[in-house]
Amino acid sequence: MRPDERAIVDAFHRLYYDGPEGAGRVHHRTRWMGVPCLKTPLDLWIYQEILFEVRPDLVVETGTHLGGSALFLAHMLDLLGRGEIVSIDVLEAPERPAHPRIRYVRGSSADEAVVRGAVAGRPKGETRLVILDSDHSRDHVLRELELFGPHVSPGSYLIVEDSNVNGHPVLPEHGPGPSEAVLEFLGGHPDFAMDRSREKFLLTYNPGGYLKRIR
Repeated sequence: MRPDERAIVDAFHRLYYDGPEGAGRVHHRTRWMGVPCLKTPLDLWIYQEILFEVRPDLVVETGTHLGGSALFLAHMLDLLGRGEIVSIDVLEAPERPAHPRIRYVRGSSADEAVVRGAVAGRPKGETRLVILDSDHSRDHVLRELELFGPHVSPGSYLIVEDSNVNGHPVLPEHGPGPSEAVLEFLGGHPDFAMDRSREKFLLTYNPGGYLKRIR
């Protein structure tokens, strides 16, 4: 991408993220089937493409919030006719949507016991995909990457959300976050690689965060 093109994409990214003056952040006003879903539609479209290609038996999501993304994922798995979701959050929210493919788990996604429990009793040879969207500090995300990485199937994905913060290109005041955790993780895990083809729509909240397990 040329520098002038990059400048345009980043400017729109910041406008979309912060929202037009007086309107508030767009992702705070985005819903899936009436449930708040703090994602960009462009990333959700990429998720649908990945789900179709990978056809996971298990999707683990961290950072449930109100459950909009879990419901989206469940509906995509309905279309595929397979798969279950484990969604982990430190908080409970009784209003989260119920769906037969979703199991909500209360706990920290940086807790090894919680991670073990998410996959306990499941077939070892099943196909698994993981999406990280909880605490966005570098240390927390790095801990998640280390814990969940071994559970991602070869050919599947470990997706790190909100790698756009800390000036990539939004929230420069955030401090080291997901992007910095990804770079540190990849330095010691050659079995994972960034899949930049998943950023084809130009606007993504997960730049450099689509990590494919290559072996």
